[in-house]
Amino acid sequence: MKKYSEVAKVPYLGPESKEPFAFKYYNPDEVIAGKKMREHLKFALSYWHTLGYCGTDMFGGDTEEKNFGETEPMAIYRAKADVAFELMEKLSIDYYCFHDADIAPTGKTMKETIDNFNTMVDYLEKKQKETGKKVLWVTANNFGDKRFMAGAATSPDSAAFCWAAAKVKACIDADIRLGGTGYVFWGGREGYDTLINTDVALELDNLARFLTMARDYARAHGYKGDFYIEPKPKEPTKHQYDFDAATCCNFLREHNLLGDFKLNIEANHATLAGHTFQHELRMARVNGAFGSIDANQGDPMLGWDTDQFPTNVYDTTLAMYEVLKEGGFTTGGLNFDAKTRRQSNTMEDILLAYIAGMDSFALGLRLALKMIEDGRIDDFIKERYHSYEEGIGKRIVEGKATLEECAEHALSHPDFAVASGRQEYLESVLNEIMFGK
Repeated sequence: MKKYSEVAKVPYLGPESKEPFAFKYYNPDEVIAGKKMREHLKFALSYWHTLGYCGTDMFGGDTEEKNFGETEPMAIYRAKADVAFELMEKLSIDYYCFHDADIAPTGKTMKETIDNFNTMVDYLEKKQKETGKKVLWVTANNFGDKRFMAGAATSPDSAAFCWAAAKVKACIDADIRLGGTGYVFWGGREGYDTLINTDVALELDNLARFLTMARDYARAHGYKGDFYIEPKPKEPTKHQYDFDAATCCNFLREHNLLGDFKLNIEANHATLAGHTFQHELRMARVNGAFGSIDANQGDPMLGWDTDQFPTNVYDTTLAMYEVLKEGGFTTGGLNFDAKTRRQSNTMEDILLAYIAGMDSFALGLRLALKMIEDGRIDDFIKERYHSYEEGIGKRIVEGKATLEECAEHALSHPDFAVASGRQEYLESVLNEIMFGK
């Protein structure tokens, strides 16, 4: 097998190829359904896992080293940036995402930390100009520092609230400078461990106040992109306020934030919430809140966020079906919030993992288009609800029917049969589309 340094650029060789360092389904500039594949998918590199994660888990330390030959803190982070842009070039990835803590070392004071951060933003801006790569979205790590042990915007201590605000302000400024089209809020510790020490009403109101402040600041400074909330039900807190897509949409709607704010849906978080990936995307869509995707997968037999590279083609197909039904990405994209396994500890493994994930979503895109072009599933759904296209059903949908009118209809139509949902048949149709010739 080739070494990482021997791979200049991963080529598209098609599904018949056995070359490990080649795409089988992702052909970046191939035009399908009117757009290049790279525009349909908008892949983004995750800075935190790709350049930061070293194989550590709760039972063991690092299995790999990612200082990239440097020892001085700022030199280490410049080297990380160099490797990030090199990886994007090798993989034909156009975008990247990061937390503030991913790109620069933490200083002894808040001022020193922000100064380090701004110095590295300068460096990333220079790299973007040299390569044409872009930032997809930025976010603040408001969960790792001990000051956030009881939350950030929802902390019982107003000093933590302000500390979080300073970090978010710096990240919004960076997002504007780097041309980002999204800004993410992930409430990693915005929740509770026990209700016997928690003022839930105050915490939820403070979270809304924080988001409103951030939105107003960004808009006042020329930011035109979307803000994203990333749903997750638990881990590290027992219960997080951004539990799932429906919960987030209700929160945003209650506080008049839905519109400026959309959702960044993660597959692994859907698993932890007891939902499918497609379910969370559908809930975002029907609430007018579809924004961006963290592309990964979890292990349903484990109760935590494993952040594996996505290889389940059923999931990627049904996810891309939702994206296509939405009309595609606007400000968002597919960020690989995924890390190689603890035993996969080489740079070659990182390349291979990205190839696997990108091919899985590229194949999912191709199959989702086949689903739509085939038409049988969409036609079945339309027929299943045809009673709402005429008579009393149409009046219900139009908001014209009264309760008395519906009751009278029931009395005059005492016998009716609800048609079969034919789930098993439709599942076989999906298999036929995916695996048939």
